[in-house]
Amino acid sequence: MSTTSTQPESLHIVCPHCDAVNRVPAARLAQQPTCGKCQKPLFSGQPADLTSARFLKHIERSDIPVLVDFWAPWCGPCISMAPFYAQAAQRLEPAYRIVKVDTEQAQDLAARYAIRSIPTLALFLHGREVARQPGAMDANSIVAWANTHRPK
Repeated sequence: MSTTSTQPESLHIVCPHCDAVNRVPAARLAQQPTCGKCQKPLFSGQPADLTSARFLKHIERSDIPVLVDFWAPWCGPCISMAPFYAQAAQRLEPAYRIVKVDTEQAQDLAARYAIRSIPTLALFLHGREVARQPGAMDANSIVAWANTHRPK
């Protein structure tokens, strides 16, 4: 039987808790899947805080787009955008993995991705950056921006 859908039958989803790579049927993404290793939800509606050590696994091994907020705790606009980013996470998951990277703690990532201003949103798919947007935004703007730049 042939199908015209380009979506794979199952997707690799990296657990935001234990970093295990899970194979999830695409049709089950919206059914609150849990990690096969730690049994915690794969999607919580909250941004996952990633360190340098965890970052590459999430952007390279996930089959869904990963939206990253590069921020710092001393940055006023970053702090004011944080609740909007959390609201956007509730609306964008499970179609996206929503993460945050503290550029003070992960200076290597800030340098590697040439983060010149914060907050900066970056959208990744299979390890490749596909879009970037500097500056604070509200939840509606974050969702609209992510959906406009969603890789096909």
